[in-house]
Amino acid sequence: MTGSTPPWKRRFSKRGADQGPSDGPHRARDDERGPTDPGAASLEPAVRPSDRSDLPVPEAAPVPAARRRAAVFREKAGDGIRKGGDRARAALAHLADRIIELAPRVPVRDLATLRRQFPGLGPEELADRLVSGAAKGTATVGAGIGAAAMLPVPPAMPTELAAEITGVAAIELKLIAELHEVYGQRPPGTLAQRSTAYLNAWSDERGIEPAKPSTFGTALNSHAKRQLRQQIMKRMVRNLPNLMPFMVGAAVGAVMNRRDTRRLAERIREDLRKRQVPWDALPELPALETPADALDMGEAPKRLGHRRDPGGR
Repeated sequence: MTGSTPPWKRRFSKRGADQGPSDGPHRARDDERGPTDPGAASLEPAVRPSDRSDLPVPEAAPVPAARRRAAVFREKAGDGIRKGGDRARAALAHLADRIIELAPRVPVRDLATLRRQFPGLGPEELADRLVSGAAKGTATVGAGIGAAAMLPVPPAMPTELAAEITGVAAIELKLIAELHEVYGQRPPGTLAQRSTAYLNAWSDERGIEPAKPSTFGTALNSHAKRQLRQQIMKRMVRNLPNLMPFMVGAAVGAVMNRRDTRRLAERIREDLRKRQVPWDALPELPALETPADALDMGEAPKRLGHRRDPGGR
């Protein structure tokens, strides 16, 4: 018959598979939903074997001895690193305070004194002489530290590095201040304020612009002290080869200190040349006051067993 379903497409249900009324929810039979007798199904969560008190409690597997030793080693190593970092920061802060204390004691020659000591020289020639003398002074300090490192006293090495950094910083602060005199860029203020300005210039490795007092600080704030500590850290890392034995450290220390001082001086001079004031256009400046407890610039070389270098005076 036209429109009837072909026999092979007719759906035949199995006998007895669809018996019973469809009076369950969603027209589903009870036998499809499972038994619904009271107490047949529970809504309580299933009891895990570990929660049963009648079963033996499983014991935790013991941690291997190698793993325990590794954990103890990691813990002790972490404690050592933290303590070492705290000691390093404390040492840097102490060294920075030492340099801040020494900065106002560095004797500085004014332009009139420099011109009397080096007659007939122009600004660039006079600056070259100052840089050469300072480089010789820092090389002497570096060679002294390298020679002292030959002694079998490893615990004294941090003290030797601190002495070198302090001596080099004093010589370079003197150089920076006198270069500002030569190029007519003396910063205003008292001795303490100028010393702080030169200390900031040493930390930042740049020249001072006296026409803009806002560009340089006359007080050591937290940022300036952080810059100072970073500069000290860089110098200490660069000076580590000075502790090499067999007089190798003495040669390395002399060469590296001389190179670093010349590099610092070149950066300072590059900034000062941009704002240089000719000598004949300079106003009459008062003579620089001498510190009451002026630092002996030959103190560090003499303490290390070297004679005072005339270029570092």
